[in-house]
Amino acid sequence: MPKREDGQIVETATEVRQGERGPSVLTLLIVSVAIALVAMAVIWIVFFKT
Repeated sequence: MPKREDGQIVETATEVRQGERGPSVLTLLIVSVAIALVAMAVIWIVFFKT
């Protein structure tokens, strides 16, 4: 339940963000971009370099 002070809802920064960004988010981004680049390279090699 949100805490109220003087008729306004007061939340911490973590509550406002609905969680914390951590190294897992950065890792997921890096891995997904790397997989996409590898897939694009494979498609390029298979279809355009044969």
